[in-house]
Amino acid sequence: MQTIYDWVTVAIFGALIVLFLHRSTAQEEPQDNIFQYLPACLGCAAANYVGNQGHGAVAFGIIVAVVGYIVYVLKPFNLKF
Repeated sequence: MQTIYDWVTVAIFGALIVLFLHRSTAQEEPQDNIFQYLPACLGCAAANYVGNQGHGAVAFGIIVAVVGYIVYVLKPFNLKF
């Protein structure tokens, strides 16, 4: 945990864990599948790796894409798009 990419990607990954656990313990049947979380998790890993290799702009782009995927596909806070 030495770079900003470590902190940002771990925070996003932690939010994904909380979202998954919240939805899996809800009373109603979950509307999402565990495999829908995989691209976001892999994106966090890729952004962290690329950022630690010194390619900040690429890492930033991957992080923006991951957040966009989470908002558009996983729809936290019951966002409607």
